[in-house]
Amino acid sequence: MARDTLTRERIVRAAIELLDAEGLEGLSMRTLGERLGSAATAVYWHVKNKDNLVVLAGDEVWHEIEPPDLNTVGWRTAGITMAKDLHAMLLRHPWLVQAMGSYLFYGPGKARHDDSSLAIYEMAGFVGAEADQATATVFVFVLGNAMGEAAGVSLNRRLAHEGGNAEELIRETVAEQTKIAMQFPRLRARLENVDDADYFAAPDRSFEFGLEAIFDGLEGQLLQSQAAQRPEGRTNGWYA
Repeated sequence: MARDTLTRERIVRAAIELLDAEGLEGLSMRTLGERLGSAATAVYWHVKNKDNLVVLAGDEVWHEIEPPDLNTVGWRTAGITMAKDLHAMLLRHPWLVQAMGSYLFYGPGKARHDDSSLAIYEMAGFVGAEADQATATVFVFVLGNAMGEAAGVSLNRRLAHEGGNAEELIRETVAEQTKIAMQFPRLRARLENVDDADYFAAPDRSFEFGLEAIFDGLEGQLLQSQAAQRPEGRTNGWYA
């Protein structure tokens, strides 16, 4: 493929596909060039280096999250929907979770997402730093939930490359964890009532449970703030 037939958009899309398949450790300019049917040197005409390519790819996937229409849905529905979409995006691209620890991501995709998130919490009634705090609280929760699954994908890929047996290693690790957990009364009680694999996995709908709890808390803060600003009806230090 001639150099002038390549575009940055094609290169970034191919990089995302390669990252999804092979992870950060599987991305190289040579491998990407082979995927594009081009020499690695041709790729450098469009991107500076591998780090620049990871940042470009990392920003592009944020466009997969479609901001909700705040003219048609309430702020809580919008916030939960956007959080679930973010979670799904991170699971589709587990390398992004890993990359967040070593790359500084920026660009229009991430900025669009952040701006839309702030709009949701400002619509709810959070002002200034409180809107930033609400946004950050939801984001960190979603990221933390995606981190475990992303780590599992990375572990399985590494073991496959090294010729190891991921399932066997997991079984051995669970067995060792069980021995340790049986020394503690509350953990022992749970282990005696569930399968080992079920115990060490998060309960069903844990993500949804946590998300609802966070938004219950955000709504509670809004109600308290609104009550504190009410000038009439004060009784025993509380506003009616």
